[in-house]
Amino acid sequence: MTNRDPIRIILVDDHAVLRSGLKYITEVIDSIEVVGEASNGIEAIQMYNELQPDVVLMDLMMPEMDGIEATRQITKEDPGSRVIVLSSSKEEDMVQAALEAGAVSYLTKNISSAELTNAIEKAFSGVPTLTPEATQALIHAKVKPTKPNIDLSPRELDVLEKLVMGQTNPQIAEALFISRSTVKRHVSNIFAKLNVNSRTEAVALAIKHKIVE
Repeated sequence: MTNRDPIRIILVDDHAVLRSGLKYITEVIDSIEVVGEASNGIEAIQMYNELQPDVVLMDLMMPEMDGIEATRQITKEDPGSRVIVLSSSKEEDMVQAALEAGAVSYLTKNISSAELTNAIEKAFSGVPTLTPEATQALIHAKVKPTKPNIDLSPRELDVLEKLVMGQTNPQIAEALFISRSTVKRHVSNIFAKLNVNSRTEAVALAIKHKIVE
């Protein structure tokens, strides 16, 4: 993370004490800079539009507008946004709703400061992160007992394997000697065939059913 500007983040949580704690944890890291704080979803959207941060740390249960709706509006307006949900909830429907709204990662609030920092850096690069509890909730909610009828082409399987490895689109393009636009098209086809809405869901499904080795 050297020789590059810090990752600019905003903190969104209705509890001021938690925001203070998160700010303390993240600001001791040279590669991360807290540029704003919001106490609800409405403030988060306004602040995002004003400050254009690299990453948003978003709580879910907040007054006026919850984190799921705020995430949905932010990612709809800016598809390149990186929203990390940081919540105390491990409920399957909450995990699923947050990821379907466009969150790149779902973390529970019992993670360590090192895990949080790592997730922020990964989110900045477009790589999703799920805490183990969230992974289990997502798999249980999304995956049916029987193996789905998956009709992925050999190249789509190659791309899915790279997604499971946590590689970004540029990394996949370089590894498979194809263009980034071709990778993007393959990823879109994978989402449609697996009936998922995000890289994180695709990876969870691939791991559950051992679609790729």
